[in-house]
Amino acid sequence: MILEMIQKENDIKKLDEGQLKELAGEIRQFLIEKISRTGGHLASNLGVVELTMALHLSLDFPEDKLIWDVGHQSYTHKLLTGRKEGFDDLRKYGGMSGFPKRKESPCDAFDTGHSSTSISAGLGYVAARELLGEDHSVVSVIGDGSLTGGMAYEALNNASRLKSNFIIVLNDNNMSISENVGGMSKYLSGLRTAQAYTDLKRGVEDTLKKIPGRGDRIVSQIRKTKSGIKQLLVPGMFFEDMDITYLGPVDGHDIRKLLKVFNEAKRVDHAVLVHVITKKGKGYAPAEENPAKFHGLGPFDIKTGEPKETGGPDTYTQVFSKVLTDIGKRDDKVVAITAAMADGTGLSAFAKHFPQRFFDVGIAEEHAMTFAAGLAAGGMKPVFAVYSSFLQRAYDQTLHDVCLQNLPVVIAVDRAGLVGSDGETHQGVFDLSFLTTIPNMTVISPKNRWEMADMLRFAVDFQYPVAVRYPRGTAYEGMRQFRAPIEYGKSEVLYEEEDIAIIFVGHMAELADCVRRSLKETGYSCSLINARFVKPLDTELLEELAKDHSLFVTIEENVITGGFGEQVMDYVSRAALNVHVRNIGISDEYVEHGNVEVLRKEVGLDRDAIVKQTISDYLRIMENKKKGN
Repeated sequence: MILEMIQKENDIKKLDEGQLKELAGEIRQFLIEKISRTGGHLASNLGVVELTMALHLSLDFPEDKLIWDVGHQSYTHKLLTGRKEGFDDLRKYGGMSGFPKRKESPCDAFDTGHSSTSISAGLGYVAARELLGEDHSVVSVIGDGSLTGGMAYEALNNASRLKSNFIIVLNDNNMSISENVGGMSKYLSGLRTAQAYTDLKRGVEDTLKKIPGRGDRIVSQIRKTKSGIKQLLVPGMFFEDMDITYLGPVDGHDIRKLLKVFNEAKRVDHAVLVHVITKKGKGYAPAEENPAKFHGLGPFDIKTGEPKETGGPDTYTQVFSKVLTDIGKRDDKVVAITAAMADGTGLSAFAKHFPQRFFDVGIAEEHAMTFAAGLAAGGMKPVFAVYSSFLQRAYDQTLHDVCLQNLPVVIAVDRAGLVGSDGETHQGVFDLSFLTTIPNMTVISPKNRWEMADMLRFAVDFQYPVAVRYPRGTAYEGMRQFRAPIEYGKSEVLYEEEDIAIIFVGHMAELADCVRRSLKETGYSCSLINARFVKPLDTELLEELAKDHSLFVTIEENVITGGFGEQVMDYVSRAALNVHVRNIGISDEYVEHGNVEVLRKEVGLDRDAIVKQTISDYLRIMENKKKGN
């Protein structure tokens, strides 16, 4: 196998043209086989095999710097830098990340995971290079979907002022996770077809060639210019108007053409954008036919492309999808918004039923939030469904555009808590901390599928900003007997005893119930409280519980700093309640990739750890009471 010859970075340069073609096929087969077992991002990686190979042939690693936007398409890059063996433990705890990681390899120039960042990071590298007097190439690869993000335009504007080489590779597959939308998508589509340009070019060339004695020489000279005839004949191009040289479009699966254009790009003494056309999922029919399905997936059957695990109870996202669609049938003021994640957030069903009330704004969370604020101000009931880790990008807009005006925007915070295999960049463990700092914001979180439905209905009819927080994965079907009506600012008492009160947030219900049962079996008296409202805090209940409980144990899948537990502790302190508080959550550190249950054990969010900590705290409290402290 040719792939066996790739043991470290730059080994690809030892291969001849025939071997390169063979290598591309072997890489695709390798990725299909490995990801079918481990899960991961398939379609995006199959689409950039030749592009990655050409970049590795053009660059010298690790001296040259290659930055992947989002980074889920970096698998071939990992293979070509000697990390083949790491694919057996891809995205597993302690194993290789599914994204570029600087700590993993010196060939990974920048940690990525979120979109629209690569150009900004690349510009930083270029500035550092010039200040240090170094001489190496800096290449940022960005997809056409990521180019809809505002940060990318900020960076392009900055890049226009460069006086040294910086290569931006636009990987254009006409597909993000959802189908691309908006003006940039239409613009790129026009460049892809470029029939008008082709016809114009041919017509101009034919005309010039008719000039006696000099025509052929003029045409030849034009072709030799670094800008190329396209730039001369189409002066109004978007990138050229920003003083960024545009090269392309070029076939992203033709290594020879790619090498030629990259060599040309390296000679430009300012920012240059290379427009590369690729096919997402190339080489694997099921992924080519349905690239969204093969964006990020679990283990699957190679022959059929179908997941190995199918069916089962609804996920929280599916419950959200069904309930919101039902609400939409009854209330024509309800509108739904996504930032290029219609399938992932469950909004595809709503879009199908109410296309006029569904808005996909592209990868633009900041815009989505302010757009929702405008819809609310205009009399609609907007629901913005967004992953917790991506909501981070819209903090400013949430604070100033939604909450400052106290507008009735529903933020459906999907993938809250630990999400698992995607790792640090995707763990949704900060939302409780930053959302609860914002005045006028209400934050609620359901314990099970039925409460999820009730909370969503409550949120849509609520006249002020509200965030509904729920996790990835199967919706909990326990505790069905507890379904008290949602009452603003009120928690739900599930079991009322004394001594120890376990107060949990949302999907920590099952874990909290297990902890309580273990404590009961050990002989301890224990109450169980479903917080429901993270903000506002149910202070009235806390004061009532403090009368016959010595210890509050709060459980949340969020960082402890600024989270629910700290709010409880703060109130207990300010109100001088005679009760101790133990906060169970995630400590002040990033959580790497891995199975969610494994991760919970690692961070101390498992039954045994919590029971042990609770008993230790309670015994110490009792001992201190005996001593009169």
